[in-house]
Amino acid sequence: MLNYKIETFLKIIIIISLSALISAYFIEYVLGHQPCNLCLIERIPYGLCIILIVLNYMFKIDNKFLIILLILTFIFSFMISAYHFGIEKGFLEESAICVVKNTTEIISKEELLKELQAKTISCKDVTFRIFGFSLTTINIIISLIIVILLSKIFINYEQFKK
Repeated sequence: MLNYKIETFLKIIIIISLSALISAYFIEYVLGHQPCNLCLIERIPYGLCIILIVLNYMFKIDNKFLIILLILTFIFSFMISAYHFGIEKGFLEESAICVVKNTTEIISKEELLKELQAKTISCKDVTFRIFGFSLTTINIIISLIIVILLSKIFINYEQFKK
């Protein structure tokens, strides 16, 4: 019975992760809202979650170990989102990660000048909201809910293993 419950939760989490990534790319490429660097980093846990769950289905990894990895993944997601939220609200100062661009692709000084003149998206600017909430705020809520649910499953894992 527990395997069914864990499998159900894993399916829900993968659907949430796919929805989050598809929504982020839709907002970026279809609606034209450019993400800041922290927004891009906030996508990583969802991609990692999808990879971990798919690998679990392919190789039948121990569910308890998978749950620990997913908890750690979404704790990271919560922490980076909380940090981003602090920057959005002005509680924290923007760090270098908010203004650094990928400089490995810049070959000439003309490209460097063009890159310096381009408008960078600040981590404190919220360009898209859903029901008045920034995507960072929604990510905090989703990450926290997933961490709590997975923690409850992990704590009660042995009890239902019979």
